[in-house]
Amino acid sequence: MKKINRREFMKTLAVGGTVACFDGVFSPLSVLKPMDALASVNKPVVSVVKIKNDNIDYAVRKAIDLLDGMKTITTGKQRIMLKPNLVSPQPSDVTKPEIIKALATMMTESGKDVCIGEGSAAAKPNFRPGIFGKVCSTTDREMLNEIQQSVFDGLGYSELAKDLKVPLINLHTGNMSKISLPGGFVFKEISLHQSLVDTDLLCSVPMMKTHGLATVTLGMKNLIGVYPGQVYGTVRSAIHAEASKVESSGTASAIIDIVRANKLGLVVIDASVAMQGQGPSVSRGGELVNMGIIIAGTNPLATDMVGAFVMGFQPDEISTFIWAWKAGMTPTNIKDIEIRGETLEDVSRPFKKPRVVPWADMSQYGPPC
Repeated sequence: MKKINRREFMKTLAVGGTVACFDGVFSPLSVLKPMDALASVNKPVVSVVKIKNDNIDYAVRKAIDLLDGMKTITTGKQRIMLKPNLVSPQPSDVTKPEIIKALATMMTESGKDVCIGEGSAAAKPNFRPGIFGKVCSTTDREMLNEIQQSVFDGLGYSELAKDLKVPLINLHTGNMSKISLPGGFVFKEISLHQSLVDTDLLCSVPMMKTHGLATVTLGMKNLIGVYPGQVYGTVRSAIHAEASKVESSGTASAIIDIVRANKLGLVVIDASVAMQGQGPSVSRGGELVNMGIIIAGTNPLATDMVGAFVMGFQPDEISTFIWAWKAGMTPTNIKDIEIRGETLEDVSRPFKKPRVVPWADMSQYGPPC
């Protein structure tokens, strides 16, 4: 992997022919002292905003405004995909449609072409009683289409997309392209839905959650959902199996591979209601926590580090961050991030931590349907 300096990396991360934009948005130099200006320029920016009076739209807009606005974030980028976390049809476990609506509206107001894409892991068609986790894995396109449509319909995303007049894309099936990934930890090439290849900016919009494999689900972990099911299976058993040959979680290394294969340039964390304990679902033992905040940033690692910190985790507790650092991603310390909006002390609370198990101990998860 070619070494680049920190400033170059903060501008772009090039992998093959794919460029992932991690531009930070910085304070005007004219209002800063010389040393403060230098420190600010070198720091990625993450905004933290409290949701007041249940006004999610206002909180999302303020979080984006603290990053200098949607037009600044999307300069030079016309086609944008919003990727929520719709792991299942349970409203308790997923990104709230209000967050996606606010972002899509802001993007269309800025003249951008917006779509919503997801490849959900579980829905009624692949629930099987008696199987560990009650979820089976399939590469069958007809079943994958049925799974995704049931999730979109059940969570109100089909109606939302219709109201917004934006396309809703099933990332499991359709035309695929292979993306070269030199230096990939698990894969040297990754199959991606053509819509992801064609997009100029991918915006990850996760629900803040704990996770039994990855410890936390935030912006980068959310991209596991763009590995297409018709290639890797509904619950991505093939992904985890290959990644477990590299590291025990069977997850972290594959997360960084998929991040590097995409143009992830904005993360907006839905922490209106978060999840602690044995996430990523209430049915598996996750407990809901009223947090009432939105966290946003253009540097995925920095944004996720802030999210994890708010949950009471140190960065080196998160295997995904460790593998991101191995890939040369920055920052490596929470002190190297400029926080705008609320102070972290005012919004943080210790979450109940999940019992993290290696993928090998979940070998029965996701057997063939």
